[in-house]
Amino acid sequence: MNVGDKVKFTFAKKEMEGQVTKIFQKNVYLKADFPKDKGKIVKRKIKDIKE
Repeated sequence: MNVGDKVKFTFAKKEMEGQVTKIFQKNVYLKADFPKDKGKIVKRKIKDIKE
């Protein structure tokens, strides 16, 4: 997983796709487009991300 990669993550029991913006040891920051909030930054654990 690198910055700029597209990954899938769960949000409200749905599968969403986001772009990796920052990577730390255990956390990842993803930029995702939600219906009412485009470009929202979401923080997730690396173990919870599906590549």
